Amino acid sequence: AVSEGLEYAEKHDDGVYCLGSVLNHVLLHQSIIGLETIKQFEIADDSPDLIVGCLGGGSNFGGIALPFVGEVLQKKRQCEFLASQSQAAPNLVKGEYRYDFGDVAEHTPLLKMYTLGHKTDMVPIRADGLRYHAAAPLISALRHHNIVKAVSYPADEKAIFEAAKIFLQTEGWLIAPESSYAVRAGIDEALKAEKAGQEKVICMNISGHGFLDLVAYKEKLEV
Repeated sequence: AVSEGLEYAEKHDDGVYCLGSVLNHVLLHQSIIGLETIKQFEIADDSPDLIVGCLGGGSNFGGIALPFVGEVLQKKRQCEFLASQSQAAPNLVKGEYRYDFGDVAEHTPLLKMYTLGHKTDMVPIRADGLRYHAAAPLISALRHHNIVKAVSYPADEKAIFEAAKIFLQTEGWLIAPESSYAVRAGIDEALKAEKAGQEKVICMNISGHGFLDLVAYKEKLEV
Protein backbone atom coordinates (compact mmCIF):
# COMPACT_ATOMS: atom_id res chain seq x y z
CA ALA A 1 0.00 0.00 0.00
CA VAL A 2 2.94 2.35 0.62
CA SER A 3 4.16 2.05 -2.96
CA GLU A 4 0.65 2.52 -4.37
CA GLY A 5 0.06 5.58 -2.21
CA LEU A 6 3.32 7.19 -3.28
CA GLU A 7 2.64 6.43 -6.93
CA TYR A 8 -0.79 8.06 -6.66
CA ALA A 9 0.70 11.19 -5.08
CA GLU A 10 3.38 11.39 -7.77
CA LYS A 11 0.73 11.39 -10.51
CA HIS A 12 -1.20 14.30 -8.98
CA ASP A 13 0.35 17.77 -8.76
CA ASP A 14 -1.55 18.55 -5.58
CA GLY A 15 -1.05 15.07 -4.15
CA VAL A 16 0.74 14.50 -0.85
CA TYR A 17 1.31 11.10 0.73
CA CYS A 18 1.72 10.77 4.50
CA LEU A 19 3.29 7.49 5.54
CA GLY A 20 1.48 6.15 8.60
CA SER A 21 4.31 4.23 10.21
CA VAL A 22 8.07 3.55 10.13
CA LEU A 23 9.30 7.12 9.65
CA ASN A 24 10.58 8.82 12.78
CA HIS A 25 8.25 11.82 12.57
CA VAL A 26 5.27 9.45 12.68
CA LEU A 27 6.56 8.03 15.95
CA LEU A 28 6.92 11.59 17.26
CA HIS A 29 3.20 12.23 16.67
CA GLN A 30 2.31 8.88 18.25
CA SER A 31 4.30 9.71 21.40
CA ILE A 32 1.20 11.39 22.83
CA ILE A 33 0.25 7.83 23.86
CA GLY A 34 3.30 7.42 26.07
CA LEU A 35 3.08 10.96 27.43
CA GLU A 36 -0.49 10.32 28.56
CA THR A 37 0.52 6.96 30.02
CA ILE A 38 3.22 8.64 32.12
CA LYS A 39 0.56 11.00 33.50
CA GLN A 40 -1.76 8.09 34.24
CA PHE A 41 0.96 6.33 36.22
CA GLU A 42 1.66 9.54 38.13
CA ILE A 43 -2.02 9.79 39.07
CA ALA A 44 -1.95 6.15 40.20
CA ASP A 45 1.28 6.79 42.13
CA ASP A 46 2.91 3.86 40.38
CA SER A 47 5.58 3.17 37.76
CA PRO A 48 5.97 0.41 35.15
CA ASP A 49 8.84 -2.05 35.26
CA LEU A 50 8.11 -3.19 31.71
CA ILE A 51 6.47 -1.58 28.67
CA VAL A 52 5.06 -4.05 26.14
CA GLY A 53 3.65 -3.26 22.71
CA CYS A 54 3.11 -4.97 19.39
CA LEU A 55 5.46 -4.00 16.59
CA GLY A 56 5.24 -4.09 12.82
CA GLY A 57 6.72 -0.86 11.49
CA GLY A 58 6.97 0.73 14.92
CA SER A 59 4.46 3.58 15.22
CA ASN A 60 2.35 1.86 17.86
CA PHE A 61 5.28 0.59 19.92
CA GLY A 62 7.17 3.85 19.53
CA GLY A 63 4.13 5.80 20.65
CA ILE A 64 3.91 4.03 23.99
CA ALA A 65 7.62 3.43 24.58
CA LEU A 66 9.57 6.49 23.46
CA PRO A 67 8.51 8.93 26.21
CA PHE A 68 9.53 6.31 28.77
CA VAL A 69 12.78 5.64 26.88
CA GLY A 70 13.61 9.34 27.11
CA GLU A 71 13.31 9.25 30.89
CA VAL A 72 15.37 6.05 31.09
CA LEU A 73 18.15 7.65 29.04
CA GLN A 74 18.04 10.69 31.34
CA LYS A 75 18.34 8.36 34.38
CA LYS A 76 14.94 9.53 35.64
CA ARG A 77 13.45 6.04 35.82
CA GLN A 78 14.24 2.36 35.37
CA CYS A 79 12.12 0.48 32.87
CA GLU A 80 12.47 -2.27 30.28
CA PHE A 81 10.90 -2.40 26.83
CA LEU A 82 9.61 -5.42 24.91
CA ALA A 83 8.33 -5.46 21.34
CA SER A 84 5.99 -8.33 20.47
CA GLN A 85 6.05 -9.51 16.86
CA SER A 86 4.80 -12.22 14.54
CA GLN A 87 7.19 -14.82 13.16
CA ALA A 88 5.66 -13.85 9.81
CA ALA A 89 7.63 -10.59 10.02
CA PRO A 90 10.17 -10.73 12.87
CA ASN A 91 12.19 -7.73 11.72
CA LEU A 92 13.69 -6.95 15.16
CA VAL A 93 14.31 -10.62 15.93
CA LYS A 94 15.80 -11.86 12.66
CA GLY A 95 16.36 -8.73 10.57
CA GLU A 96 19.69 -7.21 9.54
CA TYR A 97 20.64 -3.73 10.74
CA ARG A 98 21.32 -1.92 7.47
CA TYR A 99 19.96 0.60 5.00
CA ASP A 100 16.82 -0.42 3.14
CA PHE A 101 13.76 1.00 1.41
CA GLY A 102 10.48 1.38 3.24
CA ASP A 103 8.44 0.01 0.35
CA VAL A 104 8.69 -2.70 -2.28
CA ALA A 105 8.79 -0.25 -5.21
CA GLU A 106 11.77 1.62 -3.70
CA HIS A 107 10.12 5.05 -3.58
CA THR A 108 11.11 5.97 -0.03
CA PRO A 109 14.51 7.23 1.09
CA LEU A 110 16.97 4.62 2.30
CA LEU A 111 16.56 4.18 6.04
CA LYS A 112 18.88 2.45 8.51
CA MET A 113 16.78 -0.11 10.30
CA TYR A 114 16.41 -3.76 11.16
CA THR A 115 15.00 -5.24 7.98
CA LEU A 116 14.09 -8.58 6.47
CA GLY A 117 14.48 -7.00 3.02
CA HIS A 118 11.89 -4.89 1.21
CA LYS A 119 11.27 -7.64 -1.36
CA THR A 120 10.55 -10.28 1.30
CA ASP A 121 7.38 -12.34 0.92
CA MET A 122 5.47 -12.72 4.17
CA VAL A 123 2.73 -15.21 4.94
CA PRO A 124 -0.69 -13.71 5.64
CA ILE A 125 -1.76 -13.32 9.27
CA ARG A 126 -4.83 -11.87 10.94
CA ALA A 127 -2.75 -9.16 12.62
CA ASP A 128 -1.95 -7.71 9.23
CA GLY A 129 -0.67 -4.47 10.76
CA LEU A 130 2.39 -6.35 12.00
CA ARG A 131 3.26 -7.72 8.58
CA TYR A 132 6.02 -5.30 7.65
CA HIS A 133 9.58 -5.99 6.59
CA ALA A 134 11.39 -3.40 8.74
CA ALA A 135 11.25 -1.50 12.03
CA ALA A 136 11.42 2.29 12.31
CA PRO A 137 14.94 3.78 12.47
CA LEU A 138 14.43 5.07 16.03
CA ILE A 139 13.23 1.69 17.30
CA SER A 140 15.96 -0.08 15.35
CA ALA A 141 18.63 2.10 16.95
CA LEU A 142 17.24 1.35 20.40
CA ARG A 143 17.25 -2.34 19.59
CA HIS A 144 20.83 -2.07 18.32
CA HIS A 145 21.86 -0.57 21.67
CA ASN A 146 19.96 -3.25 23.62
CA ILE A 147 17.48 -0.79 25.09
CA VAL A 148 14.56 -2.50 23.36
CA LYS A 149 14.14 -6.28 23.35
CA ALA A 150 11.91 -8.27 21.04
CA VAL A 151 10.02 -11.55 20.97
CA SER A 152 8.11 -13.22 18.13
CA TYR A 153 5.19 -15.65 18.10
CA PRO A 154 4.16 -18.37 15.59
CA ALA A 155 2.30 -17.22 12.50
CA ASP A 156 -0.62 -19.57 13.22
CA GLU A 157 -1.55 -17.02 15.93
CA LYS A 158 -3.19 -19.60 18.21
CA ALA A 159 -1.29 -18.34 21.26
CA ILE A 160 -2.18 -14.78 20.30
CA PHE A 161 -5.92 -15.33 20.13
CA GLU A 162 -5.86 -17.39 23.32
CA ALA A 163 -4.39 -14.33 25.03
CA ALA A 164 -7.09 -12.17 23.46
CA LYS A 165 -9.73 -14.56 24.81
CA ILE A 166 -8.26 -14.33 28.32
CA PHE A 167 -8.26 -10.52 28.06
CA LEU A 168 -11.89 -10.49 26.92
CA GLN A 169 -12.97 -12.77 29.76
CA THR A 170 -11.07 -10.86 32.45
CA GLU A 171 -11.22 -7.24 31.26
CA GLY A 172 -14.32 -7.24 29.06
CA TRP A 173 -12.56 -5.76 26.02
CA LEU A 174 -12.59 -7.32 22.56
CA ILE A 175 -9.22 -6.15 21.25
CA ALA A 176 -7.59 -6.11 17.83
CA PRO A 177 -5.34 -9.00 16.76
CA GLU A 178 -2.35 -6.65 16.76
CA SER A 179 -3.03 -5.59 20.35
CA SER A 180 -3.32 -9.25 21.30
CA TYR A 181 0.40 -9.65 20.61
CA ALA A 182 1.12 -7.17 23.38
CA VAL A 183 -1.22 -9.03 25.72
CA ARG A 184 0.40 -12.38 24.86
CA ALA A 185 3.86 -11.05 25.66
CA GLY A 186 2.57 -9.32 28.79
CA ILE A 187 1.00 -12.54 30.08
CA ASP A 188 4.18 -14.49 29.37
CA GLU A 189 6.31 -11.94 31.19
CA ALA A 190 3.93 -11.93 34.16
CA LEU A 191 4.15 -15.72 34.38
CA LYS A 192 7.95 -15.53 34.30
CA ALA A 193 7.92 -12.97 37.11
CA GLU A 194 5.54 -15.10 39.17
CA LYS A 195 7.75 -18.16 38.71
CA ALA A 196 10.78 -16.14 39.82
CA GLY A 197 8.92 -14.78 42.84
CA GLN A 198 9.09 -11.21 41.55
CA GLU A 199 6.54 -8.42 41.63
CA LYS A 200 6.45 -6.59 38.32
CA VAL A 201 4.27 -3.77 36.98
CA ILE A 202 3.67 -4.48 33.30
CA CYS A 203 2.15 -1.89 30.97
CA MET A 204 0.59 -3.35 27.80
CA ASN A 205 -0.50 -1.03 25.02
CA ILE A 206 -3.94 -1.84 23.64
CA SER A 207 -3.90 -0.17 20.25
CA GLY A 208 -7.36 -0.93 18.91
CA HIS A 209 -10.67 -2.78 19.20
CA GLY A 210 -11.50 -6.06 17.48
CA PHE A 211 -15.06 -5.35 16.36
CA LEU A 212 -14.05 -5.82 12.71
CA ASP A 213 -12.10 -8.99 13.49
CA LEU A 214 -14.90 -11.29 14.62
CA VAL A 215 -14.28 -13.65 11.70
CA ALA A 216 -10.66 -13.97 12.81
CA TYR A 217 -11.73 -14.70 16.38
CA LYS A 218 -14.15 -17.36 15.14
CA GLU A 219 -11.51 -18.93 12.92
CA LYS A 220 -8.65 -18.98 15.42
CA LEU A 221 -10.66 -19.94 18.51
CA GLU A 222 -12.93 -22.34 16.59
CA VAL A 223 -16.10 -20.92 18.11
